[in-house]
Amino acid sequence: MKSLLIKNIGTLASAYSRAPRMLCGRQMNEVPMLTDAWLAIDGERISDFGTMDSCPDEAGFRQVIDASRSWVLPCFCDSHTHLVYAGSREGEFRDKIAGLSYEEIARRGGGILNSADLLNDTSEEELLNTAARRLRQCAASGTGAIDIKSGYGLTYEGELKMLRVIRRLKQMFPMIAIRANFLGAHAVGRAFNGNQKGYVDMLVDQLLPQVAEEQLADFVDVFCDKGFFTTEETDHILKAAAKYGIRGKIHANELDVSGGVQVGVANGCLSVDHLERMTDAEIACLASTLSGGKHTTIPTMLPGASFFLGIPFGKAREAVDAGLPLALASDYNPGSSPSGSMRFVWSLGCIKMRLTPEEAFNAITVNATAALGLEDEYGAIFPGAAASVILTEPIPSLAYLPYAYTEPLIKRVILRGTSLC
Repeated sequence: MKSLLIKNIGTLASAYSRAPRMLCGRQMNEVPMLTDAWLAIDGERISDFGTMDSCPDEAGFRQVIDASRSWVLPCFCDSHTHLVYAGSREGEFRDKIAGLSYEEIARRGGGILNSADLLNDTSEEELLNTAARRLRQCAASGTGAIDIKSGYGLTYEGELKMLRVIRRLKQMFPMIAIRANFLGAHAVGRAFNGNQKGYVDMLVDQLLPQVAEEQLADFVDVFCDKGFFTTEETDHILKAAAKYGIRGKIHANELDVSGGVQVGVANGCLSVDHLERMTDAEIACLASTLSGGKHTTIPTMLPGASFFLGIPFGKAREAVDAGLPLALASDYNPGSSPSGSMRFVWSLGCIKMRLTPEEAFNAITVNATAALGLEDEYGAIFPGAAASVILTEPIPSLAYLPYAYTEPLIKRVILRGTSLC
C-alpha cells in the first residue's frame, strides 16, 4: 500500500517524466504543467502522477488528500544561506538608514566581525535552538532543500562549532536536504588583524584538515571580493579543499568586479554566488562551462541582499539571455538579507531583475537544486524525486504567487512524504 494520494489538483507544476537536472537560457521560461491532476507518493518518493481520468483507486493508499483545485509545486531550494548565527544586527540597520555602506560598516569593525563576536560568546546549544527555529520557518514557507554556511566563527573553535551545529540540524531535520558549507574564508578573524596570510594558513593547514576528518562540510566557500580575500588566496583555499575531495563555491562580485568568477570557474566550482557586479567577461566565462566537458558553474544571484543593502541587482536578464542556467537564493543572514522567504526572492527576481515568473520559478527550483548537486532528487516533480511539494490555495496562475507575494497562499508543505500542516 502506497503512502499518499493527492487528488483533484488544479494544476501540477513542473511535472517531468524524469529529472530536468538544469535549465539554460530560453529553457528557463518553460514550466510543464498538468491540469486536473493527481500525484502519488510512496514513502519519501514521488511514485507517479497523471490526470484525474486515470486516478488510481484510493483504497491503495494510506492517506488521501483532496487538493480541491489547489496548485501543487515542487518545494523551493535555497542554495545560499547563513542561517546559523547569534543575535542580530539591527544596529547596523540604523547605520544603513543613516547612509553608511556595507564596506564602511565593515571597516568600523561591524558586519561579519560583529556576528563573529556574538557567535563565539554563544553556546552550541543556543546556536542550535535558534537555527532550528529559523529552519522550521523556512520549511513552513516551502523550502525543502537548503545550503547552510559557517563563516561567523572566524576562529578554529568557532568554525568547528558552527559546522557541528549544521551537522546536528541534518540529524534533527532528516526531511530537509541540508548541505553544509565551510566558509571560514568569510573575513579575517580579529585575532589575525593585520595578518591575513596567517589566517589563510590557519584555515588551510589546521582547520580544513579537521573539517575533512570529521566530514563536516559538503562544500568549501570563499568570499573573493574587494576588501576580503584575493583571487590568489581563493585559489589556494579551493585547491587545498580539492585535495580532500570537497568541491568549491564562491562569494564573488558583490562589491567589485573581483576576478572571483574566473577563479571559481578555473577551480570547477559548482556555483559562483552574489554577482551584483558582473560584466560581459564574467558572462562569457560562465558560458564557457556549458560545453567542452567542463564542470558547469552555476551563476547564483541573491536579490534579497541587493534589496536590503540598496546595491545593484545582478544582471539576471542578461545572464538568461546569454543561455546561462541562473539560480536565485535568499542569502539569509543577519547583516545583509535577514529573510529566508523564497517567495520574496521569486518576486524580486521578477520585479527587480526582469525575469518572467517562469524563469524566476525555475531559478529557485530546478537550477537552485543543481547549484547544490541535488538535481537527481529535488527541484521538480518526477517519478523517483523526493516527495517534497507545496500545496497552495486555489490561484489563477503561476504568476499569482510572485505577484501577491505577501498573501498567505501556501496551505500545506510536504517534505519527503511528511506533511508539516
